[in-house]
Amino acid sequence: MTDQSAIDARRALPVAEQTLFIGGKPAAATGGRTLDVISPIDGSRLTTIADGSGEDIDRAVGAARAAFEAGSWSRAAPAERKKVLFRIAELIEENALDLAVLGVRDNGTEISMALRAEPGSAAGTFRYYAEALDKVYGEIAPTADDVLGLIHREPVGVVGAIIPWNFPLMIGAWKLAPALAAGNSVVLKPAEVASLTLLRLAEICAEAGLPDGVLNVVTGTGAEAGEALGLHMDVDVLAFTGSGAVGRRLLEYSARSNLKRVYLELGGKSPNIVFADTADLDQAAQVSAFGIFRNSGQVCVAGSRLLVQEAIHDEFVEKVTAIAETMRVGDPLSLDTQAGAVASRAQLDKDLAYVETAARDGGRLRTGGKRILEETGGFYMQPTVFDNVSPDMTIAREEVFGPVLGVMRFSDETDAARIANATEFGLAAAIWTSDLSTAHRMVRAVRAGLVHVNTYGGADGTVPLGGVKQSGNGHDKSLHALDKYTDLKTAWIKL
Repeated sequence: MTDQSAIDARRALPVAEQTLFIGGKPAAATGGRTLDVISPIDGSRLTTIADGSGEDIDRAVGAARAAFEAGSWSRAAPAERKKVLFRIAELIEENALDLAVLGVRDNGTEISMALRAEPGSAAGTFRYYAEALDKVYGEIAPTADDVLGLIHREPVGVVGAIIPWNFPLMIGAWKLAPALAAGNSVVLKPAEVASLTLLRLAEICAEAGLPDGVLNVVTGTGAEAGEALGLHMDVDVLAFTGSGAVGRRLLEYSARSNLKRVYLELGGKSPNIVFADTADLDQAAQVSAFGIFRNSGQVCVAGSRLLVQEAIHDEFVEKVTAIAETMRVGDPLSLDTQAGAVASRAQLDKDLAYVETAARDGGRLRTGGKRILEETGGFYMQPTVFDNVSPDMTIAREEVFGPVLGVMRFSDETDAARIANATEFGLAAAIWTSDLSTAHRMVRAVRAGLVHVNTYGGADGTVPLGGVKQSGNGHDKSLHALDKYTDLKTAWIKL
């Protein structure tokens, strides 16, 4: 079990200035440009990362393509790829505390969550796809006796992956592990405000025996490095998690370049629906509060809209508000902290602007809404609860991606489904009820890729995560993720 002294021993270790990782080794950015890494814990400068350019992306894609064509990975026996992926998982676990602390210093997630959600989840993801990769079979088509129809699965080639800043190791593994399991080469572009753990992951992969060029990491801005990756003519598939605006731009880049397949997970405005017959309202309130306020609300599936049936509305909102007011917000490297820092000053300013908009639109502020611990230099915000929210308000329609909860009343199942579906998003949802039939009807009625029942969060790697409507396309996690990174090839053989 991790103790505080082990975390404290790592919290102030110097972090070397970072380079790109291309062709199996560190590489300076063209022109030598850098970006400062600002820790959200105290606003201090932690280190620098390389500010990669379009030329650097071209170098990385070239290395990935050369590695793919050489076949040391793409044509390796499944058993060989399996051994390397297992070794990656082992090395992540061996370095778990170092990775978790480094990531928290970079993006502010509370360490208790980071340990599970970052190295813990990433190791599990690599192990899952290591187990799966030699269990994916081709097919034999039903044909006439004089024909043999074979359907092969082949790696697509070069995969570009653009990773967000909230859980870079976890989400990076969701893209990287199945892409590697299928035999592809990969170019990762981390978020410029949280790149450190993915650069360390590249080193771990090399140490585990991944051939040079199979994994490349180019840090830098989305406007330059991200655009160059999206427009590159030699990238076969692009996988992205982030905002809808950027997702649309990546689709445009595909149309302007080589029509590469683009898979998008674009966030949500997830409804958390609590019926009056919920068996344990205290438990539901606790889970609901943590479902929005952990990691300062910076979770794609966060339950940011709380829909409460009229008969229990006042009681339940009081419970959630009380929990919000007693949550321990602060130093994310303290094991006692329940919610850490907002990842950047820009994100904090955005969150606070949404609070102002919600109040102006008529929302009733029950608690929170302010920046706190400003004396630390870090970026911290109170858990915030707005009641009296209607579906047409900005706070009910747009993804805040901060510790801001909007509460709405509903009367019955039909009303709950109407409100739940009244956004452009459809990533996640939750239903709280003691009635099994109500649960099944609501699972069908709510348009979302993931629907929890009597819980919020915790779905593991055995099930897919993907959205409907403007929450994206394709799926991370589970065997279904492999579909993104393989092509089907038919062999039609006359006997």
